[in-house]
Amino acid sequence: MAVNSIDNPAGDAVFAAVDLGATSGRVITGHVGPGTLVLTEAHRFANTPVRLPDGLRWDVLALYQGMLDGLRAAGRGGPVTSIGIDTWAVDYGLLDADGALLGVPFHYRDERNTGVSQRMPDGCGARELYAVSGLQHLPFNTVFQLLAHRDTAQWEAARTLLLMPDLLVHWLTGTVGAEITNASTTGLFDARSGDWSDALIGRLGLARSLFPPLREPGDPAGTLLAHVAEATGLPLGTPVTTVASHDTASAVAAVPATEPDFAYVSCGTWSLAGLELDAPVLSEESRAANFTNERGVDGTVRYLRNIMGMWLLEECRRVWDREGRSLGLSGLLADAAAAEPFAAVIDPDDESFLAPGDMPARIDAYLLRTGQTPPPAPGGYVRCVLESLALAHRRTLRRAAELAGREPTRIHLVGGGSRNELLCQWTADASGLPVTAGPAEATALGNILLQARAHGLVGDLAGLRRLVARTQELRHYEPRGGRREWDRAEARLGSGQVLADL
Repeated sequence: MAVNSIDNPAGDAVFAAVDLGATSGRVITGHVGPGTLVLTEAHRFANTPVRLPDGLRWDVLALYQGMLDGLRAAGRGGPVTSIGIDTWAVDYGLLDADGALLGVPFHYRDERNTGVSQRMPDGCGARELYAVSGLQHLPFNTVFQLLAHRDTAQWEAARTLLLMPDLLVHWLTGTVGAEITNASTTGLFDARSGDWSDALIGRLGLARSLFPPLREPGDPAGTLLAHVAEATGLPLGTPVTTVASHDTASAVAAVPATEPDFAYVSCGTWSLAGLELDAPVLSEESRAANFTNERGVDGTVRYLRNIMGMWLLEECRRVWDREGRSLGLSGLLADAAAAEPFAAVIDPDDESFLAPGDMPARIDAYLLRTGQTPPPAPGGYVRCVLESLALAHRRTLRRAAELAGREPTRIHLVGGGSRNELLCQWTADASGLPVTAGPAEATALGNILLQARAHGLVGDLAGLRRLVARTQELRHYEPRGGRREWDRAEARLGSGQVLADL
């Protein structure tokens, strides 16, 4: 990774970011010194779910070992000032009275969540839940997972619930807490008060004692236990700092916005598209549009929708690789650019695309069901996916602006998807707004810079973002003509019946 200039008169420090995504994990160090910020990938490892007889699980012990290996590698570059951990949201581990993990954490794509939201107790329907939590309805929200977990031996023995990043912090330090940006994704967090909702927890028949005290980004989370220090080679007493542990919250913190009215798309396995607000939007219109109000840094609200993101493309590539039809990403993108525009469009959030499996076959089934012809070659599928994602970005951001009473003037597209020039340009074309793409390492940057801020090396959130804008490689895309074609494609989806001859 490149060496980037920053303003930092305060000193010299190295911060380790543990960043776990749905398909891989890595440990990245950020060396912050006078006038420089150097990001270095210390270690990368796979995150491969395991299907057991009772469901799809995360291989959390492999993730923990990968994290330890990464921290050991990070320490070889010099003293580590602090460690921060971010992961995906909603999933959790249960601890017994001795603090031991009960079983292997479930994967949010596991089928046990199917239909749970239709079996909620009285007083916990969709409207009641949204009025408190403001959370987008997704079948794998933590609140639904917990109801699926009840009436098991593990549940009877459970005394503490820790979301995935909090579980890993616990294993490093022995301390127990719940970081607030991730807690806000559970469906059991009060979007107005900024605390656990005792009312909802009680109505659901859950024990309030399961839910630990909340922590804010920047709070100290403890120091390394002796056996962890020995395993990593880091000094005993190395601090762990609470960051925005929901990876999207860290990514949004690193959006290089210098204007107040911006929209963002954090694009990886999921596309998280929305606005940053000062207060939640809890209206019935917002609930019906399925927008979420998740906590951001410094009390901000991430008003957004989850969109099935590059998962669609990666699952297609996995099938083509297995069949020996791999062209490599660059070849697939070149073929997509040459494929027929708008030959087929899908709703990325159709429930048939959620679970792992044969994604090209599922796209075929969707297209046939909606009167369209499946693409003849992989490039056509890639074009279908990317154009459909660009339409979803447009649709989501326009609706967010209407509901929040905001008019964004620019879209910041961060995360791994920012490297995809077709997706960035088509998002600009579809939306009619300029797109700034990058940084690709937004989550790790947010993690590192929130640690640096806690240690006095970076200023407020606006200053942090200006710093990112000055130092990171960004690309800019202006909207081109052809808006009517995007409008027609949107109309095909919006009609509820996609017609091949429209």
